[in-house]
Amino acid sequence: MAMTKRICAYLFRLLVLGATASAATVMAVSHETAHVFFLTTEAKYTHMPAFKYFVIANAIASVYSLLVLLLPQQSPLWRLVLALDVVVAMLLASSSSAALAIAYVGLKGNTNAGWQPICKQVPHYCNHVEGALAAGFVGFAMYGAIVLSSIHDILDPLLTRKS
Repeated sequence: MAMTKRICAYLFRLLVLGATASAATVMAVSHETAHVFFLTTEAKYTHMPAFKYFVIANAIASVYSLLVLLLPQQSPLWRLVLALDVVVAMLLASSSSAALAIAYVGLKGNTNAGWQPICKQVPHYCNHVEGALAAGFVGFAMYGAIVLSSIHDILDPLLTRKS
Protein backbone atom coordinates (compact mmCIF):
# COMPACT_ATOMS: atom_id res chain seq x y z
CA MET A 1 0.00 0.00 0.00
CA ALA A 2 2.76 2.43 0.90
CA MET A 3 4.60 1.68 -2.35
CA THR A 4 1.45 2.31 -4.42
CA LYS A 5 0.90 5.61 -2.62
CA ARG A 6 4.51 6.62 -3.24
CA ILE A 7 4.27 5.77 -6.95
CA CYS A 8 1.02 7.76 -7.28
CA ALA A 9 2.60 10.75 -5.53
CA TYR A 10 5.64 10.50 -7.81
CA LEU A 11 3.45 10.39 -10.94
CA PHE A 12 1.34 13.29 -9.68
CA ARG A 13 4.46 15.39 -9.08
CA LEU A 14 5.62 14.47 -12.58
CA LEU A 15 2.31 15.75 -13.98
CA VAL A 16 2.69 18.96 -11.97
CA LEU A 17 6.17 19.38 -13.42
CA GLY A 18 4.72 19.02 -16.92
CA ALA A 19 1.89 21.48 -16.27
CA THR A 20 4.05 24.19 -14.73
CA ALA A 21 6.88 23.79 -17.26
CA SER A 22 4.44 23.97 -20.16
CA ALA A 23 2.73 27.04 -18.66
CA ALA A 24 6.05 28.85 -18.33
CA THR A 25 7.23 27.80 -21.78
CA VAL A 26 4.02 28.67 -23.63
CA MET A 27 3.83 32.09 -21.99
CA ALA A 28 7.53 32.75 -22.61
CA VAL A 29 7.26 32.07 -26.35
CA SER A 30 4.06 34.08 -26.79
CA HIS A 31 4.83 36.87 -29.22
CA GLU A 32 2.93 38.44 -32.09
CA THR A 33 3.18 41.59 -34.17
CA ALA A 34 0.15 43.08 -35.87
CA HIS A 35 0.08 45.79 -38.52
CA VAL A 36 -3.05 47.94 -38.73
CA PHE A 37 -2.81 50.70 -41.33
CA PHE A 38 0.43 52.49 -40.41
CA LEU A 39 0.52 51.30 -36.80
CA THR A 40 2.47 48.32 -35.58
CA THR A 41 1.35 46.56 -32.42
CA GLU A 42 3.70 44.13 -30.75
CA ALA A 43 2.48 41.83 -28.01
CA LYS A 44 5.01 40.00 -25.83
CA TYR A 45 4.76 38.56 -22.36
CA THR A 46 7.62 40.84 -21.25
CA HIS A 47 5.42 43.90 -21.77
CA MET A 48 3.31 42.98 -18.75
CA PRO A 49 4.80 42.56 -15.26
CA ALA A 50 2.03 40.11 -14.30
CA PHE A 51 2.98 37.85 -17.21
CA LYS A 52 6.66 38.02 -16.19
CA TYR A 53 5.63 37.05 -12.66
CA PHE A 54 3.60 34.17 -14.08
CA VAL A 55 6.58 32.84 -16.06
CA ILE A 56 8.97 33.18 -13.12
CA ALA A 57 6.54 31.56 -10.65
CA ASN A 58 5.86 28.61 -12.96
CA ALA A 59 9.59 28.20 -13.63
CA ILE A 60 10.25 28.15 -9.87
CA ALA A 61 7.49 25.58 -9.40
CA SER A 62 8.95 23.45 -12.21
CA VAL A 63 12.45 23.49 -10.77
CA TYR A 64 11.11 22.77 -7.29
CA SER A 65 9.05 19.85 -8.62
CA LEU A 66 12.09 18.43 -10.36
CA LEU A 67 14.18 18.73 -7.19
CA VAL A 68 11.50 17.00 -5.12
CA LEU A 69 11.31 14.19 -7.70
CA LEU A 70 15.06 13.70 -7.37
CA LEU A 71 15.01 13.81 -3.56
CA PRO A 72 15.84 10.41 -1.99
CA GLN A 73 13.14 8.91 0.23
CA GLN A 74 15.47 8.76 3.25
CA SER A 75 16.46 12.42 3.04
CA PRO A 76 15.76 14.58 6.10
CA LEU A 77 14.65 17.34 3.70
CA TRP A 78 11.26 15.63 3.33
CA ARG A 79 10.23 17.43 6.51
CA LEU A 80 10.37 20.71 4.60
CA VAL A 81 8.51 19.46 1.54
CA LEU A 82 5.00 20.06 2.90
CA ALA A 83 5.80 23.64 3.88
CA LEU A 84 7.47 24.31 0.54
CA ASP A 85 4.54 22.69 -1.30
CA VAL A 86 2.20 25.19 0.38
CA VAL A 87 4.50 28.09 -0.55
CA VAL A 88 4.71 26.95 -4.17
CA ALA A 89 0.94 26.42 -4.37
CA MET A 90 0.29 29.95 -3.12
CA LEU A 91 2.94 31.33 -5.49
CA LEU A 92 1.16 29.63 -8.39
CA ALA A 93 -2.23 30.87 -7.21
CA SER A 94 -1.12 34.48 -6.97
CA SER A 95 0.77 34.50 -10.27
CA SER A 96 -2.06 32.80 -12.15
CA SER A 97 -4.61 35.21 -10.71
CA ALA A 98 -2.53 38.26 -11.59
CA ALA A 99 -1.95 37.00 -15.13
CA LEU A 100 -5.64 36.15 -15.52
CA ALA A 101 -6.63 39.69 -14.53
CA ILE A 102 -4.31 41.19 -17.14
CA ALA A 103 -5.45 38.68 -19.76
CA TYR A 104 -9.07 39.63 -19.09
CA VAL A 105 -8.26 43.30 -19.65
CA GLY A 106 -6.49 42.32 -22.88
CA LEU A 107 -9.55 40.36 -23.99
CA LYS A 108 -12.35 42.72 -22.92
CA GLY A 109 -10.60 46.03 -22.36
CA ASN A 110 -11.70 48.56 -19.75
CA THR A 111 -13.87 51.35 -21.10
CA ASN A 112 -13.73 53.30 -17.83
CA ALA A 113 -9.94 53.55 -18.04
CA GLY A 114 -9.92 53.94 -21.83
CA TRP A 115 -8.11 50.63 -22.43
CA GLN A 116 -9.07 48.92 -25.65
CA PRO A 117 -9.08 45.13 -26.07
CA ILE A 118 -6.10 43.82 -28.02
CA CYS A 119 -7.09 40.22 -28.71
CA LYS A 120 -8.75 41.10 -32.02
CA GLN A 121 -5.45 42.50 -33.30
CA VAL A 122 -3.18 39.74 -31.92
CA PRO A 123 -5.29 36.55 -31.69
CA HIS A 124 -2.37 34.08 -31.70
CA TYR A 125 -0.78 35.86 -28.77
CA CYS A 126 -4.05 35.72 -26.83
CA ASN A 127 -4.41 32.02 -27.64
CA HIS A 128 -0.92 31.40 -26.25
CA VAL A 129 -1.75 33.33 -23.10
CA GLU A 130 -5.00 31.39 -22.73
CA GLY A 131 -3.19 28.06 -23.02
CA ALA A 132 -0.51 29.12 -20.57
CA LEU A 133 -3.12 30.25 -18.06
CA ALA A 134 -4.99 26.97 -18.40
CA ALA A 135 -1.80 24.99 -17.76
CA GLY A 136 -0.93 27.30 -14.86
CA PHE A 137 -4.28 26.77 -13.17
CA VAL A 138 -3.99 23.00 -13.69
CA GLY A 139 -0.57 23.15 -12.01
CA PHE A 140 -2.02 25.12 -9.11
CA ALA A 141 -4.93 22.69 -8.69
CA MET A 142 -2.54 19.75 -8.72
CA TYR A 143 -0.31 21.40 -6.12
CA GLY A 144 -3.40 21.95 -4.00
CA ALA A 145 -4.18 18.24 -4.24
CA ILE A 146 -0.59 17.38 -3.33
CA VAL A 147 -0.81 19.63 -0.25
CA LEU A 148 -4.09 18.02 0.84
CA SER A 149 -2.65 14.55 0.31
CA SER A 150 0.46 15.42 2.31
CA ILE A 151 -1.61 16.85 5.14
CA HIS A 152 -3.71 13.68 5.16
CA ASP A 153 -0.57 11.53 5.31
CA ILE A 154 0.74 13.53 8.26
CA LEU A 155 -2.51 13.76 10.23
CA ASP A 156 -3.96 10.30 9.55
CA PRO A 157 -1.63 8.43 11.94
CA LEU A 158 -2.33 11.04 14.62
CA LEU A 159 -6.10 10.74 14.27
CA THR A 160 -6.26 6.94 14.14
CA ARG A 161 -3.91 6.40 17.09
CA LYS A 162 -5.65 4.74 20.01
CA SER A 163 -5.07 6.29 23.41
